[in-house]
Amino acid sequence: MKPAEKFIKDKLDQRRTDGSYRILKPDNSLVDFCSNDYLGFARSSALKALINRELEENNDKFIGSTGSRLISGNSSYIEDIERQIAKFHNAEAGLIYNSGYDANLGLFSSLPQKGDTIIMDELAHASIIDGARLSFANRYSFRHNDPTSLEEKLKHAKGSCYVVAESVYSMDGDTPPLKDIANLIEKYSAHLIVDEAHAVGLYKKGLICELGLEDKVFARIVTFGKALGCHGAIILGGNLLREYLINFSRSFIYTTAASFHQFAAIKMAYRLLAGSTDERERLRNNISYFRELMFDSKLTLIDSESAIQCLIVGNNDNTKALANALQASALDVRPILSPTVPKESERLRICLHAFNTADEVTLLANTINNYTYAG
Repeated sequence: MKPAEKFIKDKLDQRRTDGSYRILKPDNSLVDFCSNDYLGFARSSALKALINRELEENNDKFIGSTGSRLISGNSSYIEDIERQIAKFHNAEAGLIYNSGYDANLGLFSSLPQKGDTIIMDELAHASIIDGARLSFANRYSFRHNDPTSLEEKLKHAKGSCYVVAESVYSMDGDTPPLKDIANLIEKYSAHLIVDEAHAVGLYKKGLICELGLEDKVFARIVTFGKALGCHGAIILGGNLLREYLINFSRSFIYTTAASFHQFAAIKMAYRLLAGSTDERERLRNNISYFRELMFDSKLTLIDSESAIQCLIVGNNDNTKALANALQASALDVRPILSPTVPKESERLRICLHAFNTADEVTLLANTINNYTYAG
């Protein structure tokens, strides 16, 4: 066996030993409690009809984009969508990326420079961490949702300082004290960047707009693959930031642009979001109902008002066993294992949706509450 193959095999064997080996699973007919399709847009017949009509009205468009946006992949159609989305979120400008990962990678790898400082919540998404690693800036983390810890780091920041938080955290579902954080940012003349991936939809325009903090945030990342039911992301900020990213953000510059179909889907998803109220109300009702049913649970339910509800189980084997029991009851709940989350915080990450019925939520809660671990 060649050295590289031995390295690969040893690493995979270690994952199996740790109980953290990952596999891809095909689609299934289980009740969805694991996807990020919070409002049901990904399966929406209304959205499909809007997209089909938009494609018919633009049947002269190419199937593929044919190149990067700086070469042959740009159009006035795309730039109009960027302006519409920026206006929807009360931002000056926006730049669309092919994914949320690309957006965070492109922003954090290009904006902070050598001598600058990035301070991020310790639970920041992998795409934020990876982007920051590619920069030459000093990097620090502060305790999760803790303004006091953040201020200690701000006192020692050098150069331009960028503070990074998420409005809803993807593995906990909780929200930070954004007003307190924004006030600290202002006090230390830093720049606040907020990833809104899991907030848009639950809070129609995102939590930043809900709290009226638009003017206190330097940049926002909004992704389209969660509540909007399609794919891609946009970085919202000032015109100057947009101009800078077009010139220096490598994950924007050196990639083929998305297809016309993807942009049409984004445009129509925003049209549906602008008029939707029933979906958000049903989602909020399901969140409240689930938390009521889990009030006396033996497991720790993380405090969250979002669609992401997490139950701490505590180790990989027990977490997988409980997830398997739920799947045996036709409920698609996935275990989140270490090293994705720290050891002893392994969990069920339950995603609630507008389309889940009360009976489905009841079955979910009862199955968890009545489960007994073997041994």
